Amino acid sequence: MRIRIDYTTAYTYAAPAHGVIQLLRLQPRSGHDQLVSRWRIDVDADGSLRPGTDAFGNWTHLFTTDAPVRRLTLTCTGEVDTAEAHGAVRGFAEPLPAVAFLRATALTTPDPAITAFAQRLGDGPVLDRLHGLNAALYDMMTFDAAATGTGTDAAQAFAQASGVCQDYTHIFCTAARSLGVPARYVSGHYVRSQLQPAGHAWAEALVPDLGWVGFDPTNGISTTPAHVRVAVGLDYLDAAPVRGARRGGGTETMAVTVSAVDTGARFSQSQSQSQG
Repeated sequence: MRIRIDYTTAYTYAAPAHGVIQLLRLQPRSGHDQLVSRWRIDVDADGSLRPGTDAFGNWTHLFTTDAPVRRLTLTCTGEVDTAEAHGAVRGFAEPLPAVAFLRATALTTPDPAITAFAQRLGDGPVLDRLHGLNAALYDMMTFDAAATGTGTDAAQAFAQASGVCQDYTHIFCTAARSLGVPARYVSGHYVRSQLQPAGHAWAEALVPDLGWVGFDPTNGISTTPAHVRVAVGLDYLDAAPVRGARRGGGTETMAVTVSAVDTGARFSQSQSQSQG
């Protein structure tokens, strides 16, 4: 599958903002079953855009400007070829040991309710328990974009049984880690036929003798060629597409539009193996 992605984040400030800094995690990496054929990032303000990587192996771009701005638009566009991997995650940068993804964060700290929920999955093979967790979250949660915000933690979202893909993923990671299974948060894109107000998120968990496997609890499935993996971390804050700071500016308005569509081209497995 060849997926074309167009992503725009536009900021408007009520007053001039100074010292704007934006850390972007917008560019995906190539892996065994995901090949980035082209990618471009643009910012419509004078400043510096410096590429790099973070501790999780994600591509980053740091935008800084000293000039005052009232509007700022970040855009990226590109194409990514993907192939069927049945959820397996292979060939990506892995700078951290798996044990690092057992650590709880402020957004993924388990409470007794999540711990008990995870324990009810039984004592079977790890892969079966993770599939059970994925299905259980899909069945019990209600997708509601108005129910939570970026600061909502897993315990709160679980208690109200509603939220967005960020919340489903935080709960999955929290429950898996409570079972002793390393799990990480993934930000990326999922092919849909219409414009989207945000990217997508899902989880990856480490299965003994198999490796990392992707689970999308929002859709109740393992990851597919329709998923484009961009960044990973312990939670949303580590993998957020854009995080920044500024001085002044007053009230900020942000608008995000995302398009991820299948162009109809087909991916060559041999191409992935030779270039990934």
